[in-house]
Amino acid sequence: MLHNTHDYQEVITEKLGDAQLRTNLRSAMDTLIHNRKKLIESRYPEWEELRELGKNAKLKVLSKLDHYLETFEHKARENGFIVHYASSAYDANEIIYNLAKERGVERILKGKSMASEEIELNRFLEEKGIVAKETDLGELIIQLIHEHPVHIVVPAIHKNRHQVGEIFQKKLGAPLESEPEKLNAIARKHMRTEFESFKMGISGVNFAIADEGALWLVENEGNGRMSTTACDIHVAICGIEKIVENFEDAAILNNLLCPSAVGVPITCYQNIITGPRQSGDLDGPKEAHIILLDHNRSNILADEKYYRALSCIRCGTCLNHCPVYDKISGHGYLATYPGPIGVVITPQLFGLDNYGPIANLCSLCGRCGEVCPVKIPLPELIRDLRAEKVHEGRGVVRGYKDTKHNKLEEFCMDLYTKAACNGPLWRWGWKVAHFFAPLGKFVGAYVPVLKVWMRYRDMPVVDASLHSQLKNMQGVVYE
Repeated sequence: MLHNTHDYQEVITEKLGDAQLRTNLRSAMDTLIHNRKKLIESRYPEWEELRELGKNAKLKVLSKLDHYLETFEHKARENGFIVHYASSAYDANEIIYNLAKERGVERILKGKSMASEEIELNRFLEEKGIVAKETDLGELIIQLIHEHPVHIVVPAIHKNRHQVGEIFQKKLGAPLESEPEKLNAIARKHMRTEFESFKMGISGVNFAIADEGALWLVENEGNGRMSTTACDIHVAICGIEKIVENFEDAAILNNLLCPSAVGVPITCYQNIITGPRQSGDLDGPKEAHIILLDHNRSNILADEKYYRALSCIRCGTCLNHCPVYDKISGHGYLATYPGPIGVVITPQLFGLDNYGPIANLCSLCGRCGEVCPVKIPLPELIRDLRAEKVHEGRGVVRGYKDTKHNKLEEFCMDLYTKAACNGPLWRWGWKVAHFFAPLGKFVGAYVPVLKVWMRYRDMPVVDASLHSQLKNMQGVVYE
């Protein structure tokens, strides 16, 4: 979908004006940040060394991804998996639709999968007459109200327990409750009836083990295990960047993922899937399919800088620490992947011409780079992306040629550069600003550029006396 600056201004204005949303997000982010910090301090004295190991594990595979993909495919087929390659979102959706159609499936249950959100699988299947139902609690909540996930890890983190209770009452006919235990019981009862008679389940993948041809899924609710073992047909959607060499590397990354995501040493369920049901097994699917999804990831991999973004393990900690995200929520990004990692990968997956304004949703505070468990240099990549957006980069991002060049913005920045590089002119400008700044409070609402800026800000007091103070201090002796 094509998004312009006006779209972003509209949705951001809406989110900034939602006091309940901001309260919910701030409370949730504070909790996640505190839990992560406390856990790392108490249980991970060698956290930085672990981060280095995780970074190297991902970069090792990305440097020879074609080799590891072939190894994984070979081993997975030996284990009984049916492996499919999807170069685009459409290809992946078609594969899943055809599998369902050929087997007479009209209802699919889904474990949590950001890749399925990326390819808009639910909408695609709905248009074809197939119902895809979410089983993750957060995903269930937002599906009931027809929203998209607001966070990579916790999709409904923008809703508090009272709001969830109202949603369950309205959409599921449940009694109005607000206690987490009772809300979980309502969701469990609702989902149990769905699990009793489904034939096809869909999941994402956290780690795909090349040496073993196995899948590793991480979750907290048990719905992922149900979606992959209680069905006749299991389909796993796996971005090609999820490949790791061996279980040792996957264990390192898992030890980084869980603390970074929600501040726990390990999640409740760690599911390792090695293929379909074998003779003598009591459960498991009769068919197990893996869709290796590219969807422009190869283009990212080919770039000397942006390939680092493919190291992402989808922990969401960059979102949790982002001062922009906790003000506007994931929906403010108008993209599947919000937050700092979304700013970097969204234009590359969907085109800079479609998502150019997203590059502005960053304060460049640097927190995301500091907390990323696999040391992705997110601030650096965001700066590079901004250069691409204004046609001063390397011209390597998808959709670069179709982006509109803002001549007025370029003219203003040229003037600023000339002033900032000219001492006398810069000092004169500050004196003028000091004189006229007070007038801004009265005329700012009528000046085209200034009125937009002042919509959310107070006019600052411009103090141009620094040079005068320094001159007056000359010859002063400090004792």
